[in-house]
Amino acid sequence: MARLRQAVLAARELEPVAARLRAELDLGEPFADPGVSYFGLRNVVFALADTFVEVVSPVRDSTSAGRLLERRGRDCGYMLMFAVEDLDGARSRARQLGIREVFEVSLEDISEVHLHPADIRGAIVSLSTPRPPESWRWGGPGWSDRSAPVRLVGATIAVREPREVAKRWRTVLGEIGDIRFVEDEAERGLVEVRLARDGGPRDAFEIGGVRFAFVNGGSESEEDVR
Repeated sequence: MARLRQAVLAARELEPVAARLRAELDLGEPFADPGVSYFGLRNVVFALADTFVEVVSPVRDSTSAGRLLERRGRDCGYMLMFAVEDLDGARSRARQLGIREVFEVSLEDISEVHLHPADIRGAIVSLSTPRPPESWRWGGPGWSDRSAPVRLVGATIAVREPREVAKRWRTVLGEIGDIRFVEDEAERGLVEVRLARDGGPRDAFEIGGVRFAFVNGGSESEEDVR
């Protein structure tokens, strides 16, 4: 089973989106990863229990995030990042479907690939095997000390042909929990993330073109992929 570990938003201006996220969710200090300059981006990453929300913003021309922002005409969802036990198996299944890889890295504490959004459909999909499994390099040093008592548990992807796209994701990743696919002829991609929190219900809100909705309790939803 693949586990959702991180959701990524793309923003034209990083600071306003990051500041509002931090205020709305009472988040800790974010991590700014200098490594994302490789992609022509800067970022912040917030720890939510042992899951993460990232905001990226282009700092040079011709980045994938920049092109997406131009197409959408506004801030928007960008990527979902999953932890998988068998990365080689997932990569093999992706290749059999003709899904290209746009990035690959193998480090001492994590191996990861990014799948082309035009092939997997709906968003860039990152597949990672962290070592040990509970670790997460992209959260930055000491992320557990900065973690907020809320957890990322699900997401909604708006696409044309949602049943076909859901089947494609499941073929590559296997069971992926509360990831839902809804019909949208504009194929808007990542449009919602769902968070689990203790302390009763809370109204949803939108930041960076993505709806943040809440489920009760601190455990992951058991709803099937749709």
